[in-house]
Amino acid sequence: MPGKKIKGKIIIISSPSGGGKTSICRGLLRRNKDWRFSVSATTRPKRKNERHGREYLFMEYAEFREHAGRGYFAEWCQVHRYYYGTPRKQLEDTLYKGGIILLDVDVKGAAKLKKAYPEAATVFILPPSKTELRKRLKRRGTEDDKHFKIRQKRALSEMKLYRKFEYTIVNKNLNTAVREVEMIIKTLHCRKNNLDLEQINRIVG
Repeated sequence: MPGKKIKGKIIIISSPSGGGKTSICRGLLRRNKDWRFSVSATTRPKRKNERHGREYLFMEYAEFREHAGRGYFAEWCQVHRYYYGTPRKQLEDTLYKGGIILLDVDVKGAAKLKKAYPEAATVFILPPSKTELRKRLKRRGTEDDKHFKIRQKRALSEMKLYRKFEYTIVNKNLNTAVREVEMIIKTLHCRKNNLDLEQINRIVG
């Protein structure tokens, strides 16, 4: 949307599988009813207790590729065996209307989104240890041993990418992690590129 003034905030929350980014996003939304969540699209099968339009927009491969080809997604990529994408419209509507929107994405998606929206804030969630990461992944019980090992190897590799993010939170206690991320978001107006420069110039002369 060239020419429009950016009023809102994009918050990119990323982590390796088992880091807890989805649980943190849910906690943030419970505490801040006016914040929005960007529902990603995916070609992976729906898990038990998931609902189309709440956790994800579940799509067939052909439908996903069609949307990708016509610019429906702000970013999309393949993770493990499936495709994931961030719909553009809700993201930009919220951004230009002055709202706050949370994005729960993997590290690939985070990098693409930051490039497309450099004003976005990036937060990386780390598990407290490699042992705890493995426990969290195992508790899911959604994969056979072969794919579990692939996911675990990828997660351990992605943990090293925290340096590429502006903020890093260690998710040892979920409630504490939620409050820490919330504090980051609520103080973003103090970032230099978010300041009201007219007001600042009146103060400093």
